[in-house]
Parts: sequence; structure tokens; C-alpha cells
Amino acid sequence: MNRFEVLHTDRSSAARRGLIKTLHGKVETPAFMPVGTAGVVKGITPQQLKETGADIILANTYHLLLRPGVETVEKLGGLHKFMVWNNAILTDSGGYQIFSLRALTRIDNDGVEFASHVDGAKAYLNAEIATQIQNRLGADIIMCLDQCTPFPCDDSQLEKAVERTISWAKRAKQTHANTNQLLFAIVQGGVNLSLRRRCVTELVKLDFDGYAIGGLGVGEDKSNMIKTVNTTSELLPADKPRYLMGAGTPADIIAAVKAGVDMFDCVMPTRNGRNAFAFTDSGPIRLRNSVHCNDAGPIEAGCNCYCCSNFSRGSIRHFFNIGEMLGPILVSLHNLSFYQRLMVKIRQVIEKNEFGDWATKQSKKYKIFNSLENTQINSANSL
Repeated sequence: MNRFEVLHTDRSSAARRGLIKTLHGKVETPAFMPVGTAGVVKGITPQQLKETGADIILANTYHLLLRPGVETVEKLGGLHKFMVWNNAILTDSGGYQIFSLRALTRIDNDGVEFASHVDGAKAYLNAEIATQIQNRLGADIIMCLDQCTPFPCDDSQLEKAVERTISWAKRAKQTHANTNQLLFAIVQGGVNLSLRRRCVTELVKLDFDGYAIGGLGVGEDKSNMIKTVNTTSELLPADKPRYLMGAGTPADIIAAVKAGVDMFDCVMPTRNGRNAFAFTDSGPIRLRNSVHCNDAGPIEAGCNCYCCSNFSRGSIRHFFNIGEMLGPILVSLHNLSFYQRLMVKIRQVIEKNEFGDWATKQSKKYKIFNSLENTQINSANSL
């Protein structure tokens, strides 16, 4: 049964407006998923998160395996009850950690052994174990284990990673035992378009519930990233959700929506919020700067989030300067609201067949955030 419906496709691009139906509610697409890696979006209560407009969030298999452990989550009522989140949840398989923790891993065709970044203890994941863990956690959408490679990466290593990703996807499909969950496969291949095509061809034969584009945002330049997204997205089935993993700047999201991508996740809103960096429609704001000392205005005029409705830039700057945890919480809330407002606007302009022209204008405006990726927001896809 296909639980994804395309409601409208923009006339001037491949952008589409859709709906994913899960056991814990509907997900309006294009959708942005806040990241709750270890079972919590840092500093944000579930009620606050809901108020930003989120209807799906992300957690991570590897991190939950280490702490608190699958058995503990089960004893506490499953992942939804554990996170106190009654809407949709997606769990990543741990494949990204093969890249981000590669100095602590040993990988072969069966799977990967991690030396825990917490205490050095050994942890093992393969296609079957990662799928079984996610079946037990009970997320609405789960991911096949894949091998994410760094950039640059020579073609022989890329080819080996693609073959492993295909093989592991087959094994995950055979292992998957919870029919309430959607199982997504992940397309790998770096910026090698030939390998991307091969990976898509083999994964589509297996008929997954959705497909993710992985292995980007790991050091490649923007033109290569966009070219890879465009090529990969157009090869994926039109009747299944398409998910670009870890893409975080507003311009990245707009470019990928234009290519027909439906789902996104990134830690940028919260990680940068914790560092006094605010996203606004007119550009970035660094709230530690002295120019905000006596500013009685909100972070962003017209924003109705809890932060902007109640607190001034001057008070928020003070909270950061004295190490008060309310500062990071407030800016994280604003940033999460900014991202959800962006997704609402994207859905609206798609429905009006105005996405193409709107995207061109907004992408130019939001390029200012791209220039910051090597400084403030360079770790968007890390732990």
C-alpha cells in the first residue's frame, strides 16, 4: 500500500506538494524534520516543538543504541512515549556515523563495528541489526543501513560503498518486520553520477516505501551537490517520497524542492541557536554582537514564535553573556519556527504554481547563509 500522495506539482519545476500518511499522523510535504539525535531536540520541549509547526522529527539508531539502549526505550513504552511525541518520527539507521565517526569504525561487507565515542565500548551494526533495532523502537519511518563516504573519495571506494549499500538494502528489506513502519532506502555514490544511477536502478527494483539521497553535505561544493540532487531525484519513482538527508541551508532546501525532493533534516536551526546565531528572512543575526545590547525589538519583526513574541534582542544577548540556558533555547525556538515557516511558504507557492519565480528570488536572498557554512554552520551533519 502506497502511503504517499502527490497533491500538486508546480508547473514551472519538479517541485511537488504531497502528503505522507503514517500511524502517528500525516506529514505535509515538502517537510523539514528537526533533529532529536538521541531522543530529544536539545533544549526544546515536545509542546514547544509542536508549536513551531513540526509534524515529524528525527532520531538516530546508533545514538539510541548506545544510550539509553533499545531495551530501556522499550521498557519506557517505545520511542514515541519516550520522546513524548505523538506525531511522526523517522529514525536514521546509523549509516551517517560510518562517515562522521570513521576513525572509530571497522567496516566490511557484513557491517560495521564502532568503538563508542562515549566510552570506547564495541558496538556492532549491520543491515539486519539496524533494521531490527528500528522495528523495536517503533518509529513511523525507518532507514536501511548504508555506507556514507567522505568527499573527496576515489571511485573504487565509492563503488564498494554503493555495492554495500545495495546489498544492505536487500537484507534490510528481508528483515523488516513491522508493517506499520515505512522503510526507506538510501542512494549513495558521492558526486559520481554513474554510480548514483546504478544505485537508484538497483534500489528501485526492490520497491521501497521511499528513497533518500545520502552522502551529500560532506565537503563537496554547491554545484556538485545540486547537480547530484537533480540527477538522482529525477530517477526516483514519482509516487514515493524523496528525502535529502542532512541538507540544511534555506537555499539548499529550495534548490532540492525545485528538483522534486519532499523531505529534509538538519541540526542547523538548533546548533546555531545554541551559538546565538539566528536565521531571519533578511539574513543572519549574531546576537552576541554589541549592536544588540540595547535593542528592544524581536529577533525578527513579524515572527510570531514564542521567542519573538516575548523577548528582545537585548535581553537574549544578555542571557548568552551570562551563560543563561534560556538564551540558546529561545534562539533555537526561533530558528525552528523560521524553518517551518519556510516550508509552509514553499507548500503555498507550489499550490499556486508560483514556485519557480519565487525560488529564484529567494535563493538569491538566502545565498548569504551558504557563505557561513565553513564557519558557524559547518557541522550541520555531525553527531
